Parts: sequence; C-alpha cells; structure tokens
Amino acid sequence: MTAQTPPDARLSATILLLREGISTPEVLMVKRHYEIDFAAGALVFPGGKAAASDTDPGWDAYTDGDYGPVQQDARIAAIREAYEESGILLARHRKARGPGAPLVGADIADTLAPHRAAVDRGEIPFLDLVREHDLTLALDRLIHFGHWITPVMMPKRFDTHFYVAPAPSGQIAAHDGRETTDAVWLSASEALEQEKAGQATIIFPTRMNLVKLSRAASLEDARQRFAAEPVITVLPRPGKTETGAPCLFIPEEAGYGQTVELLSNVKV
Repeated sequence: MTAQTPPDARLSATILLLREGISTPEVLMVKRHYEIDFAAGALVFPGGKAAASDTDPGWDAYTDGDYGPVQQDARIAAIREAYEESGILLARHRKARGPGAPLVGADIADTLAPHRAAVDRGEIPFLDLVREHDLTLALDRLIHFGHWITPVMMPKRFDTHFYVAPAPSGQIAAHDGRETTDAVWLSASEALEQEKAGQATIIFPTRMNLVKLSRAASLEDARQRFAAEPVITVLPRPGKTETGAPCLFIPEEAGYGQTVELLSNVKV
C-alpha cells in the first residue's frame, strides 16, 4: 500500500436498540473500554466489525428475511455484536419463525449469556449456538438507519451500517466487561446533553445518528419514520472551512442537518 492508497474500509454494523421512554424512545448505549484501540472510553451503540463467520452460507436456514450478501452479513454482525456486548438477542424460536413472530425472552437470553465471551473470542461459532438452540435471527426486525464510511485519511477504516430495532421485551442489557464497561438506556437528547456538558465522549458518527434519532417521538414513530427515509451513504470528505479551519464535509442529502464538522471536534 502506497501513501496515496487508503486502507480498505472493513464491513461493520451497529445497532440502535430502542425501548419506550418517559417522553421519547431510549436507546441502549455501551461505554467502550479505555484500553480499546478505537473510540476508547466513548459511549457508542453496540456494534463492531463483521466476522468471517457472519458470511457462512449456513446462516440462510437460520435467519428471517432476504437482504442479499452485504445486508445479510451486516445484519448478522449487528445482532451478534449486540449479543456479545450487551446480552440482548434478537432471535425467534425456529418453529415460530417468520415476520411478526415474537422474539425470545429473558429465559433464552439468560441461557445463552454464559457463551458470550466464547463467541466473542471465536471459540464458539455464533451459528453453532443458534443452531443448537433451534433459533433463527430476526434480521427483519432491523431497519436500515445509516451508512457511514471512515474518511480516507484515517489509518483504520470501517464501512458501517447502522440499524434501529425495538429491544426484545423482558431481556436485560448487561455490559461484557471486556470491550464495554457499562450499559445504559438514554434518550437521544440525554446522551447529547451529556456530551455537551463534558460528561460523555461521543464520536462524530454516533453523535450525528443520535441527532437523527432525536426526531422520533415514540417507537412506532421511529419505525415508520426511518423505514420510509432513504439511507444516503456518508463518506466524510476532508477540507477547510471559509476561515481555513480543517474540517470534514458530509452530504446535505444525508439528512443529518449538519454538513460541516471541525476536525478539532472529531474524537477517535
């Protein structure tokens, strides 16, 4: 790789798990461990890089929905990462599979919880665990919400798909203690206020997607609103403001209500 060739962006997935709040939806956020090499200490949504096992053709018999290779792989990765980092499992009993079928409850999530670390380390394939318990992943519950690609000048790059999904009833979120050190439910406005007050670190794409989420007044509003909105790919472009300050530009048509971010504000 030459200095002029940016590193490839790795397929990644992030999930905004939602539940009804007092006045607006709450989203599950986890705090990244301080020794992690990306977004250390930041509040993020559960997510991470797609694994080779997420592309296993065996998943076809254990997933609901037909989305093509990239979207299927990303949705599997999103559900796997949510399970590893929070213990939340978006799955159905296979005998009851299909759109609209109920998701598994706390009993199944608790049964699978002790295997989270082994799945994370690659010691147990997630597909094997799902197959053993005769489950199917509810890919159809995920609504495509955003698509961000890391700028070309960054040493590590990710091609990240964001999804929103209602959290399964009765399941309890718990951080994993390895990649994450806390798990909290916050409204989008609460998270943004914490960052503004210096009480939380939130990276640029996360902040922008919190701003987007803050427009939803309820779970049903979020479902209808974001299912109907097109997802425009955001590849922040480096440049300078009119005053010469280094910045990133994002496309106006992406609908985030902001097109310029000063590099001095960008946390990695």
